[in-house]
Amino acid sequence: MPETQSTNWSPTSWTQFPAAQQPTYPDQAALDVVVQQLAALPPLVTSWEIESLKTQLAEAAAGERFLLQGGDCAENFADCEPSTIANKLKILLQMSLVLVHGTHKRIIRVGRFAGQYAKPRSSDTETVDGRTLPSYRGDIVNGIAFEPDSRQPDPTLMLRGYERAALTLNFVRSLIDGGFADLHHPEYWDVEFVKHSPQAAEYQRMVESIGESLRFMETLSGVQVGQLNRVDFFTSHEGLHLLYEQAQTRQVPHRRGWYNLSTHFPWLGMRTANADGAHVEYFRGIANPIAVKIGPDMTEQWLAELLDVLHPNNEPGRLTFITRFGAHHIAEQLPPLIDAVEKAGKRVLWVCDPMHANTETTANGYKTRKFEHILAELEQAFEIHKMKGTYLGGVHFELTGDTVTECTGGARGLNENDLKRAYKSHVDPRLNYEQALEMAMIIARRVQ
Repeated sequence: MPETQSTNWSPTSWTQFPAAQQPTYPDQAALDVVVQQLAALPPLVTSWEIESLKTQLAEAAAGERFLLQGGDCAENFADCEPSTIANKLKILLQMSLVLVHGTHKRIIRVGRFAGQYAKPRSSDTETVDGRTLPSYRGDIVNGIAFEPDSRQPDPTLMLRGYERAALTLNFVRSLIDGGFADLHHPEYWDVEFVKHSPQAAEYQRMVESIGESLRFMETLSGVQVGQLNRVDFFTSHEGLHLLYEQAQTRQVPHRRGWYNLSTHFPWLGMRTANADGAHVEYFRGIANPIAVKIGPDMTEQWLAELLDVLHPNNEPGRLTFITRFGAHHIAEQLPPLIDAVEKAGKRVLWVCDPMHANTETTANGYKTRKFEHILAELEQAFEIHKMKGTYLGGVHFELTGDTVTECTGGARGLNENDLKRAYKSHVDPRLNYEQALEMAMIIARRVQ
């Protein structure tokens, strides 16, 4: 039985609760028009795709699958172009191939894209050279240029965000349905950058092994394993901008409840996860599988409150906790929260995000993350769950399929001086193609 909202819930009931991280629009009438237009547009995803993902997440929580979730910290409208989208899809496919080979489990592939256009900020305003303007909250809200016109929240950007999400989804689905993800030819997923990677030879051996296994199986059976010419692929984004999420929330024929049809898998960040806040009120009523980021400020009582509000019926696949403590704090902070969930008698999917709490700033002003810190948090997460008798069922990375230099370390040994070569992120640093593939290989060896 799906977890459904009580009779006092509606897609707009969140407006009666304190709402954090929401932009202030100067023209309420113009905002209302845009929300009405969004509500009238076709959904971006379907309820049966959402229910399929929920089933798979339930299997991951039971130890039968493994979740790979990754993509940009914040998408930019300008990156809605073929090569950027294809490269992100390629790296996620290649990472999933490595994980299948190493873990012997089915992999759930979830992209942090087709909607990741809004970002939380530490302050509503930003001051530069004595001038104060609204903070940049992502392309769906305002522009990054530090100018009054650019930083003024513009409701029409929500329509542009919807359009870019639709274009991205359409291209991803076309690639997958057209055979882009065909496991008979994983060599087609190659990106030029990997040819120079120290991991290239190991990856090539893995590709050849999978190809030989498929050919052997098909020779014995006399038929082609046709289902391996495509894969399931799902989308996710932080459900931050509540008016945007509300506008795409609707009921569908033959199913109970309300679905957020802008994405398959929305999540809540720590800044908006107050149990009595607007975001939790909104999230408690949607039928999608949902996730909550869990960081250093999370207490056992707070976690128990979230379980009561968001996961009252213990529906399989409903709730995922994505932990982000940092390499130096996870050993102290994760175990009591695992105990709190066990005490509540609830089943959740545990996922490790080793990126966000390992961010630091270099002496020359670059925001970066060290590969060894990312890996250290991930290694500890596996060990803690093993010690507790629970299952770490997934990983959540900020990554790109491009040749950026935003995180230091990895097999190529990028250092602080390398960051200036190709630092492209407007918000947080991402693993590049080579680092992401290396991380997948390490995870596969660790699980194996």
